[in-house]
Amino acid sequence: MEKVIFYILAIIMVASAVAAVSSRKMLRSVVYLLFVLIGAAGLYFQMDYNFLAAIQLTVYAGGVVVLIIFSVLLIHHIEMELEVAKKSRRAISSLLCLLGLSVFLATIYAHPFEAAGVTTTTTTAEIGRALLSFEKQGFILPFEVISVLLLSAMIGAIVIAKGGKQIKQPPLEKVDPEKILQNISKEIKEKKVPEEEIGV
Repeated sequence: MEKVIFYILAIIMVASAVAAVSSRKMLRSVVYLLFVLIGAAGLYFQMDYNFLAAIQLTVYAGGVVVLIIFSVLLIHHIEMELEVAKKSRRAISSLLCLLGLSVFLATIYAHPFEAAGVTTTTTTAEIGRALLSFEKQGFILPFEVISVLLLSAMIGAIVIAKGGKQIKQPPLEKVDPEKILQNISKEIKEKKVPEEEIGV
């Protein structure tokens, strides 16, 4: 049963990752990214790393993705289409992906992955104290870096959603009060509105 769940999560993650990088709609790409992060949290739950799974859901799936979606919505580019990359960039990206995949597979098959003999259990309270500790084995710095990560995710989403092209707006016409009054009086005469309703 565990293998079936693993393969289902793996298929969902791979399909969502491919859809996230291939979709031109930014909002759809973010939603596909959300499925990838939730799948990673599912793998953490399956390995009994409950704390890492909770962090994955709260920081990445619940923090970064929500920030990106809100940033896109605030910029008013919900249906924004991303620019198609040049062929040279696509070729370089493909080569880098193949290189990373080859290194990943070589590391997987070269490492024996022996089971650890001694296991220790850590409670959530101990992890919380370690995160807020600034002593030798404290993790206060990575804990603070999370806020920088969320801020950079929001800034990056705004920059991507805003785009580099400036929208040229036509200059505003000069307001002529007399012309406005003439138009109003003309509309009143055409509609034949009684003077009592106008308040004259």
